[in-house]
Amino acid sequence: MVSRRSFLGASVALASAATWSKTSAMGLPEAPIMESAETQPPLLPVAGPDYRPVVTLNGWSLPFRMNNGVKEFHLVAEPVEREMGEGMTAYLWGYNGQAPGPTIECVEGDRVRIFVSNKLREHTTVHWHGIILPCGMDGVAGLTQPGIPSGKTFVYEFDAVKSGTFMYHPHGDEMVQMAMGMMGMFIIHPKDPTFMPVDRDYVFMLSSYDIDPGAYMPKVMEMTDFNLWAINARVFPDVAPMVAATNDRVRVRVGNLTMTNHPIHMHGYDFEVTCTDGGWVRPEARWPEVTIDIPVGAMRAYEFDAVHPGDWALHCHKAHHTMNAMGHDIPTPMGANKAKVSAMIRKVQPDYMPMGETGMAEMAEMAMPLPENTIPMMGGWGQFGSLEMGGMFSVMKVRDGLAADDYADPGDYEFPNGTVAYEWTGALAAAPSAPAGSADGSAFRKSDVRQIKMSGSDHSGH
Repeated sequence: MVSRRSFLGASVALASAATWSKTSAMGLPEAPIMESAETQPPLLPVAGPDYRPVVTLNGWSLPFRMNNGVKEFHLVAEPVEREMGEGMTAYLWGYNGQAPGPTIECVEGDRVRIFVSNKLREHTTVHWHGIILPCGMDGVAGLTQPGIPSGKTFVYEFDAVKSGTFMYHPHGDEMVQMAMGMMGMFIIHPKDPTFMPVDRDYVFMLSSYDIDPGAYMPKVMEMTDFNLWAINARVFPDVAPMVAATNDRVRVRVGNLTMTNHPIHMHGYDFEVTCTDGGWVRPEARWPEVTIDIPVGAMRAYEFDAVHPGDWALHCHKAHHTMNAMGHDIPTPMGANKAKVSAMIRKVQPDYMPMGETGMAEMAEMAMPLPENTIPMMGGWGQFGSLEMGGMFSVMKVRDGLAADDYADPGDYEFPNGTVAYEWTGALAAAPSAPAGSADGSAFRKSDVRQIKMSGSDHSGH
């Protein structure tokens, strides 16, 4: 549910009398607050050109008001509590009740005015990442503006001159404030609704945190050793699925403000990369992918036709990014015999359970006691058992017969008969035999090996 409130009312002092003084007597637009971490329905356009609104995975879009032809938004920078998954809440900084903040949507050619009220205990700014605008609206503390003091409101105003997918985040005490979750997506839709049309348009931001098991607040000085990798500050199995009707044209926009790149892989499809930070990719320049690497501080959008029904995994392909609450200083126990040491430990800790001797899959199925406010390392169950995934993982669910405005989870996919991998119980065919002597390389003479090395290592042309 979206609740609305006025932050400080019409009496809030602006940055200076010279900063858009024409708006100072108009009163602030309301600042909607989101209290839910669930995916909210798309915010349909009510003024200006028509467009297909985006759906923010486990997020929402910020409402605006029209004021003499200008779209006015109100962002509130403030401490928030974000439910990263069932049983775990993080104390973050964000906007309008959530981290990441709400997605801002407008249309190419719009004049936008964004009021930013600061409820943090230190100054902040907002940098409109990738958007073409006047230098004084770029949001870099000390360079293009003073920081927004605690308790004050600044106004940013510019024309949306270029359509595409952009981001916003602080550029004051940036390392701390971004590590605390202050970021969001900014979508500028094409003025021509027939340009690059899609039936479903999803957007989300990749985020990462280092929060010790049992703790609530991220370690803001962490640069490399994160233990929670998230999609819009949610971790699987509590990341919502994306839903599409069969034959829909689907766009997925992904922003990355973490400290590392993320190769996002989607099963079941190949797709075209159609948009980068710099703008739309011309049709003749697009390329096919099944995995798209998203650099730090960048976004990528890809599109596909949803012609293959099913429940298709979507995840970062760095394996440890699909785990939760990982410890990184643990030796590999596979192949070790823990029987004796387990017996000794159980004398002082009767509930001790040895794990990892055959791999880590069993951890997804065991309901082990965890510290308060901690997410299991792997979780999520499907119709065939544990998914053994966490972190940056979701599902693209393609179904026949979905209504255009239906974004609800349709449940498990009903597989047609004979289309699920199954156990073979018959006899196995004999393996073909290899030529004598070739299995261990003994068929090669030393002179052959020397000849191969020489021909393979000399690239000089002599």
